[in-house]
Amino acid sequence: MNWDDIRIFLAVSRSGQILAAARRLGLNHATVARRLTSLETALGTRLFDRSTSGCFLTEAGSRFLESAERMEAEMMSARADLGGDSVEVSGTVRIGAPDGFGVAYLAPRLAELTRTHPGLTVQLVPVSRSFSLSRREADIAITIERPDHGRLIAAKLVDYSLGLYASRDYVTRKGTPDTVADLGAHDLVGYVEDLVYSPALNYAAEITRDWPARFEVASALGQTEAVRAGAGIGILHAFIARTDETFVQVLPDIRLTRAYWTVQHESTRPLRHVALALDFLRKTVARDRAMFG
Repeated sequence: MNWDDIRIFLAVSRSGQILAAARRLGLNHATVARRLTSLETALGTRLFDRSTSGCFLTEAGSRFLESAERMEAEMMSARADLGGDSVEVSGTVRIGAPDGFGVAYLAPRLAELTRTHPGLTVQLVPVSRSFSLSRREADIAITIERPDHGRLIAAKLVDYSLGLYASRDYVTRKGTPDTVADLGAHDLVGYVEDLVYSPALNYAAEITRDWPARFEVASALGQTEAVRAGAGIGILHAFIARTDETFVQVLPDIRLTRAYWTVQHESTRPLRHVALALDFLRKTVARDRAMFG
């Protein structure tokens, strides 16, 4: 069995398409298809159902994926061991994070990591969605829920709080609510409900049964900027709003708590550059833990 064929199998299983896998591997589309067929012939079974809409793992393919990922992990571990401690850490590590944490917190701090390790390239992908680590959309994902399935390694990074905030301009014009019931008389900023990808992001439900937002934004940073511009009262991350004099906290007794988790696929555990980035994240957040409370 050829390791290169297994590498191609993994790329196709993660991308779901032969063409996408070929581009990722820098190979010809026909070469990838031929090598897949060669692997299936060697194993004596069909690994994918191929169609115009993509490649879908068969039952045998799903079983083989587990073995292939174990082989990949052992290969990466061997390469890491051969590198030795004296070798400069290099490579590319992609970190996926929710947009608020990724842009407002991580982006200003990750330069310290690249300055310390010139051979390391860091890719930060701050978007409002979850990441597929099995498809290698990220090496490290920051999530708001601990995953409960898959070959993933998760650890709590930090608890963080959210509260109700308005801009000073809004407060001057509209005043502040004295009770939760008073929120109904105010302009509210909220999220686009059908685009909320996790129940943990349904913040408003913990405050009031009804949150009639007049302005809905499908990202945490978008909501922050809308509130900053005076659009109304919104539920914002305290680590962002608390440090900005533009914002005024309203109904300060209302405090919501969530957690960020670091998650990686177990096959990346041996990779020195991923371990280095993960250690940097944990130490940096531990240093700044007070700002998240």
